[in-house]
Amino acid sequence: MSENQIRPVAQPSIRLTTMAHGGGCASKIPPGELEDVVSALSGQQYEQVIVGLEDGDDAAAVRIGGPDGSTAVLSTADFFTPVVDDAFDWGRIAAANALSDIYAMGGDPVVAINLVGWPRGVLPYELLQEVLAGGLSVAQAAGVPVIGGHSVDDPEPKYGMAVTGTADPERLLRNDAAEAGLPITLTKPLGVGLLNNRMKSTGEVSAAAIETMTALNRDASKAALAAGARAATDVTGFGLLGHLFKMGRASGVGMVVDRSAVPLVDGAAEALRDGYVSGGTRRNLDWVREHLRTAEGVTEEDLLVLADAQTSGGLLVIGEVPGYPIIGETVEGSGIEVR
Repeated sequence: MSENQIRPVAQPSIRLTTMAHGGGCASKIPPGELEDVVSALSGQQYEQVIVGLEDGDDAAAVRIGGPDGSTAVLSTADFFTPVVDDAFDWGRIAAANALSDIYAMGGDPVVAINLVGWPRGVLPYELLQEVLAGGLSVAQAAGVPVIGGHSVDDPEPKYGMAVTGTADPERLLRNDAAEAGLPITLTKPLGVGLLNNRMKSTGEVSAAAIETMTALNRDASKAALAAGARAATDVTGFGLLGHLFKMGRASGVGMVVDRSAVPLVDGAAEALRDGYVSGGTRRNLDWVREHLRTAEGVTEEDLLVLADAQTSGGLLVIGEVPGYPIIGETVEGSGIEVR
């Protein structure tokens, strides 16, 4: 089915980002605060759970078929406020972002359901149709049926998906499986947070940012598994530095990042220069700052780029993945060195 066939005819003109206090994954609860809240759920003991809450991985993994079952079921949910003004593109981005959690675990998504918060007295339902059509278009590209969902009347629009997937329990990509002495690969450029913040402030749309946010991480996940990787996560609202820190802490290794090797989306450097840094990005940097070591010449602007709150970012893989840039290496120790 083509995009034109699934996209509704009605296309109301409204700046969706003006309806949200924050955009995309930059609207997440700050990582330190979130960890404190989620700690109340710790201590659950179930033999079928392979990956649970302990290390804040991308999805839960549960073995089915008993202790020797050969299938892991993956479960995740992700939704956020508008990151762009085009409703169809917002739906595409949110769907790609939700599916990414399954790919980040080395799995295949099987089914998705929609999650919607909608200000029914303010925004027309035709606009919601656009959002859902965008999500469906990306799910169809991934070969994933979207069946049902849940909606609430909400003063702030929100959209995303709950996704169920499967994986080989012996070949999961986990954030607690990194080993020292391996290269670090990043599969998408950074900087969409800067560009989205600029768009929210000025209305200037970045086609490059939309392209990278709507791209599936499926191929990168398959390539990582084929290369023998065991550890990965995706880079979203906590920024590259935040996700590196979480992975290093869970795995008991240190991280070294070569800032000159980290690719940026076209226009991101200019958005940084012009000051379009989100509050979420600054909170990310504050959270990891005490665990950072910086080489001479590394500036605050360098760190803000590395902490930029991404929406539907790429995979951060421990190990070399052919075709994608290496941005650093894992080392013995702890914390993150930026050079």
